[in-house]
Amino acid sequence: MNKRLSAIAPLLLIPVLGLTACAGGASADAAGEAAPKTLTVYTSEPQAKIDQVVEAFEKANEGVNVEVFRAATGELKTRIATEKQAGKITADVILAADVPTFEAYAADGALAPLDVENAAALDPKFADPDGFWVGTRIIPTIIAYNTGAITEAPASWAALTEDTYKGKIAMPNPDVSGAAAFNTAVWLQEPALGKSWMESLVANEPTVLESNGPVGQAVAAGSSEVGIVVDYVARELAAKGSPIAVGYPSDGVPYVSQPAGVFADSENQEVANDFVDFLISKEGQELAVTQSYLPVRSDAGVPAGAPALNEINLLDPDQVKIAAGQSEAVEYFNSLLK
Repeated sequence: MNKRLSAIAPLLLIPVLGLTACAGGASADAAGEAAPKTLTVYTSEPQAKIDQVVEAFEKANEGVNVEVFRAATGELKTRIATEKQAGKITADVILAADVPTFEAYAADGALAPLDVENAAALDPKFADPDGFWVGTRIIPTIIAYNTGAITEAPASWAALTEDTYKGKIAMPNPDVSGAAAFNTAVWLQEPALGKSWMESLVANEPTVLESNGPVGQAVAAGSSEVGIVVDYVARELAAKGSPIAVGYPSDGVPYVSQPAGVFADSENQEVANDFVDFLISKEGQELAVTQSYLPVRSDAGVPAGAPALNEINLLDPDQVKIAAGQSEAVEYFNSLLK
């Protein structure tokens, strides 16, 4: 039976997680049978989606129990920093956020080199050339719109600065959402956008909500006619009958690849690598497609109603520059809101 960690009083759980990880070794019971191995995953995945992944992985890996701590990227990073300062990161796997976050963890020694077979099936841009992380799904940020309020999406990011959309835009908080923080850095470094575009966007009085989920709900409910949101949120709401549709901006679509990696402190390196390898296996990627994600493999198909990757003008900025400028970009965006 799966054990799920609650987000309630997360710091109180840290010693428990450490003990659980130690108990997940190759000890044997009195009958000589191997004790179940316990794997701890930190993730920003929606709970229902990570539950499906865990169920599929446990089914394919008898004798492994997966415990999940799920939180927004900002909270995960705070938890990891606190644990690292205390002496040890107590999780085995991280599945969250964006490449700059993982580059920073790799640089400070928090990640172990991966030992996964399926990385060879990925486009090289979705895998770390140094082998510390792999992308697991493509999550573009797009412009969603309420079909009862307007007939088609704004064609571009530039269009969002038009007076037509003043007070009608919702977007996620980059202090909370890893994708939103990443996007902020991408927009600032795009020559056609940059500071002048961001200043004009904020001058159009967007409503900044906690994360992508509330943004999608606001557009679906009509409280905001337009939303800057990850595409799968809008697609899922549309599939349930909400009056919301997706538009991919012509001036470029930022995306995160939801990387996965194994913590260097993990005492379950083999099982942790098995979990990451499952995420990028054909089976794992087909599961991602059923969850409305665009896959990192070309042999897994695409979600119903979604375009193929080669039909989207994906932005591929210099990840090193994005990593170096992300905190400053978020700070600049926040300063404009004041």
